[in-house]
Amino acid sequence: MRFFDEQEDMRPTVHDIAAEAGVSLATVDRVLNARPGVRAKTREKVEKAVTKLGYVRDVAAANLAKGRIYPFTFILPQNDNAFMRGLHDAVEQAVERGPIERTQIDIVDVPAFDAEALAAAIDAARAKAPAGIALVAIESAPVIAAVARLKQAGIPVVTLVSDLQDGERDHYAGVDNRAAGRTAATLLGRFLGERRGTVGVLAGSLSVRDHQNRFEGFSEVMSERFAHLDVLAPMEGRDDAALAQKLVEDALTSHPDMIGLYSLGAGNRGLLKALDPAHDSGREIVTVAHELSEHARAALEHGTFDAVLNQDAGHEVRSAIRVLKAKADGLPVIDSQERIRIDIFIKDNLP
Repeated sequence: MRFFDEQEDMRPTVHDIAAEAGVSLATVDRVLNARPGVRAKTREKVEKAVTKLGYVRDVAAANLAKGRIYPFTFILPQNDNAFMRGLHDAVEQAVERGPIERTQIDIVDVPAFDAEALAAAIDAARAKAPAGIALVAIESAPVIAAVARLKQAGIPVVTLVSDLQDGERDHYAGVDNRAAGRTAATLLGRFLGERRGTVGVLAGSLSVRDHQNRFEGFSEVMSERFAHLDVLAPMEGRDDAALAQKLVEDALTSHPDMIGLYSLGAGNRGLLKALDPAHDSGREIVTVAHELSEHARAALEHGTFDAVLNQDAGHEVRSAIRVLKAKADGLPVIDSQERIRIDIFIKDNLP
């Protein structure tokens, strides 16, 4: 036996609106869907009936009944680091769920950290007039201008993982990267305790806002609470394993007092290769990194990494899709549902 909530039974329907306004159901449907063919006076009567009865339209149910499909475009960087591969896989899974979720998702790959290529991809996607676009942003004039053109065209845009300034997009699906950087600094500083020395920082590229914000947050806490540690200027490895390895090896050679490392990007394979000889020589370096890839997991288990901060790529993709649907339907975004948390892993709590 099914029990109905009394309040639910009393919700007004389109039939109630038609009766209150003294018009046909077809007229009510035209007004609710903003279609032409209704006189202004009649439209006003229907709108007054909607307000009087407190009618709230179930947009999702209406779209389901009409069989609406949401065409979305995801623009992703071509990057072989484990996190970006995981993000790409999460979008591929969303493509497979398309028939169930009534979405049609196109994936566009662009070179990593290439602002001109990203801007061109945004413009090309805009020309196809999708219901929404999600992208991993680069903080640069060409990208900001291309996103502005999306907004002018009325196409909702969600930034994934790496954000743009507020107002230059409709929503951001990712962690609070300044908080992530501050958290990394607190962990690193506490692990180092009273030891004095140099701390190295390895970034992918400071052209992306997530890396900028992580470094800013990290620097703030190190300056505020751990001033006895000397933080070096960030090295930009562009998520290239060979380049990252060389940068870290050179830094270790140039700074024999280096006792800490913060890898604020996702490319850790080169870092791990560089740390091997340092650990073999008995040099203890406390290391905090991002994203729980198979390499990072192994590094935690072996003691090469002391802590890893992680974000759920699948959650970010699902959040982007929910937000784009809401924006396409003119519905509010539920902020609490879309908050992406920062997970902290050490050797002892690996999932």
